[in-house]
Amino acid sequence: MTTTPMTTTLITTPTFSRYSAEPWRILERAGAGPLRPYEDEALPADELLKRIPETDALIVGMDLITADVIDAADRLKVIAKHGVGVDTIDLDAAQARGIPVVCAPGSNSRAVAEFTFGLILGATRRITDAHQRVADGEWPKLFGPELAGRTLAVIGFGRIGQLVTGYARAFGMTVLAHDPYVDPRDMCALGARSATLDDCLARADVVSLHLPATPGAGPLLDQARLAAMKRGALLVNTARGGLVDEAALAALLEDGHLGGAALDTFAHEPLGDSPLRSAPNVLLTPHMAACGQDANRMMGAMVAEEVVRVLAGEPPQHPAP
Repeated sequence: MTTTPMTTTLITTPTFSRYSAEPWRILERAGAGPLRPYEDEALPADELLKRIPETDALIVGMDLITADVIDAADRLKVIAKHGVGVDTIDLDAAQARGIPVVCAPGSNSRAVAEFTFGLILGATRRITDAHQRVADGEWPKLFGPELAGRTLAVIGFGRIGQLVTGYARAFGMTVLAHDPYVDPRDMCALGARSATLDDCLARADVVSLHLPATPGAGPLLDQARLAAMKRGALLVNTARGGLVDEAALAALLEDGHLGGAALDTFAHEPLGDSPLRSAPNVLLTPHMAACGQDANRMMGAMVAEEVVRVLAGEPPQHPAP
């Protein structure tokens, strides 16, 4: 399968093909002209606008692909998300131009699920805090709750939420799940009990988010919902930062209502002058849950194959939902 001559695939994300050369080779073999201007950082938005008119295919990470970008893309035939969530891409604008948007569903699910459970363990047992204090010359004995017998609420019961449920069950946790798009019988078959969002927040010792953010909507967990969480509970977010009112979360951590937060995603990234940086009992990571080596290989190969497929005039196998 080959594309037409002089085809350019612009890659904006530095993590593409980081742990495998195969995704790069897929594009090169097909004559899809892979070009990554920056290997260690994302392509700046102003440079994206300059380059997009001469781009046939676009592979993006967390870049904002707005209607302005799409309108300037005279030759663009496909937008590929190097990942799963496409909420940073204006799907309506792409559809209006007839430009398919594709992604790599399931490619990073296990990496994110494993990382999520690592955050749960790290936050409840204060592993990072203990490491830092030992490195500083102390020898503390820090106590935290065991997970067996505690309740985990999984908000969003897709691939990642289901994997996290399995890990939690293996640790002896009771699992509640909230997802209006999943049959409660399917949740039950995987070891979770269906519950309303309010019930999950009121009953869970750990609340873990695994759903996309709705563009233009306010935080799912606003001040009122965060305050309705069980006293001493832990909030974990490896989904999208826009799901959580970060200022309200910091305040509830400060006053002791919430026992902790472990966050990999934020409303604005990189994290700037946020009250979360000085809040107590937080574990903050730089949106790296999907950065598994195996996930990186699979994700890159899937999106490269999709780009080649669309450029060759074939329908995509993994269109954006």
